[in-house]
Amino acid sequence: MLWFTGLSGAGKSTLAHAVEEELYRRSCITFVLDGDNVRHGLSSNLGFSDKDRQENIRRIGETAKLMMEAGLIVMTAFISPFRADRESVRSLMPQGDFLEIYCKADLDVCESRDVKGLYKKAREGEIKNYTGIDSPYEEPNKPELEVDTGSLSLEECIQHVMSLLRSYGVIIE
Repeated sequence: MLWFTGLSGAGKSTLAHAVEEELYRRSCITFVLDGDNVRHGLSSNLGFSDKDRQENIRRIGETAKLMMEAGLIVMTAFISPFRADRESVRSLMPQGDFLEIYCKADLDVCESRDVKGLYKKAREGEIKNYTGIDSPYEEPNKPELEVDTGSLSLEECIQHVMSLLRSYGVIIE
């Protein structure tokens, strides 16, 4: 399982889907779980309080574990702002099967990529508890990979992830 984490606009979903395409070309069976396909179904009854965010990540972790046990390479692209929640998901997985990938980008870069205007609404007080503005994001202490998505090209980021997968024996070349 590749667990992409970072601020909104850091490039988590973009990178996860690009890695998925690269793995598909190599005949790997994959699936990306992200806000678009989870918040509308599996977690449609949850809001964005700390408790609801924790439950959302728990559900994602359990779902990803089942998919992984079925033989898929699962990628998740969620802010997942709290270290404890990410570590809780890690504890569900066999040793070495949870690969945390920190998509690191400065807040100003993330805001510049915000096509929905959510950061602006958060700064104007229209949205409360927005991660990076009035709700914290806890950077990973020791992710398996940190990718500077704020300055590297998408292709460079993909290559970093593919190198990680090779180092863990997920793909062989």
